[in-house]
Amino acid sequence: MDQNLSQYRIFYAVAKAGNISKAAKELYISQPAISKSISKLEDSLSTTLFTRNSRGVQLTEEGHVLYEHTKSAFEQLTAGEQELKRIREFHLGHIHIGVSNSLCRFIMVDYLKSFIEKYPHIKISIACQSTIQTISMLEKDQIDIGLVAEPSLHRNLSFLPVMDIEDIFAATPSYLENLKLREGADCDVFQAGNIMLLDKNNGTRKYIDDYMAINHITANNLLEVTTLDLLIEFTRIGLGIGSVIREFVRDDLQSGRLVQLMLDTPIHKRTVGFAWHPNHSSLALETFIRFCREHS
Repeated sequence: MDQNLSQYRIFYAVAKAGNISKAAKELYISQPAISKSISKLEDSLSTTLFTRNSRGVQLTEEGHVLYEHTKSAFEQLTAGEQELKRIREFHLGHIHIGVSNSLCRFIMVDYLKSFIEKYPHIKISIACQSTIQTISMLEKDQIDIGLVAEPSLHRNLSFLPVMDIEDIFAATPSYLENLKLREGADCDVFQAGNIMLLDKNNGTRKYIDDYMAINHITANNLLEVTTLDLLIEFTRIGLGIGSVIREFVRDDLQSGRLVQLMLDTPIHKRTVGFAWHPNHSSLALETFIRFCREHS
């Protein structure tokens, strides 16, 4: 398109008003400026768009053709502006969130409950998957935001810390008592007991594997569990020693239902938070991030 949009806007206003004077008042520009713009547009299109008479202007046949197209275009632009206004006023939009099952249950649900109460018109889609998959989808721009353990190896992502979590090994008092009765009071519980870890597709499992390797801890009897929820439940019923997150079993530890194993070298805490691609933006996403900053 060789002509700039302002010339078509002036043409549309004049055609709609049927009078240059009325169009000038509507557009807040002078009549000579309008006449000059129309002349330039006619010259560039090599056609006459208006005929002049004492009552104003009238579209030529060619002018009618152009008017129908500009009318459709400007109506679409107006509709777009109104839609944006509606989105701003009612906080409309759509957010795609990635999160693991465990983080969704223990952290995300609380955020979503408060967010939905405040912004009921924003649609939310949630992809429950491993943290590794969530980070991959963020980098591929397939989701808007994810709740993950801090992606230290992914510096291209923005990160809003929410809370620190501490990985621990825990078991029921009765399980530990029976284990020591059977294997001896000085037994190595990692060698003798059932050690329950998340499966290898989980980011937490890699973190625990690295810790165990560095500290030369080996497990002879390993039980892999697909979700942290199940792992916690198996630990509660005395199936073995579970690698769980302290903050998610706090009540069990305080009541004595579970006992934390004291390690020679504690497992370093991790930071959980919301990650997103800094180049990905929308009004709904910005609203969600702002809410999370205030909420946390």
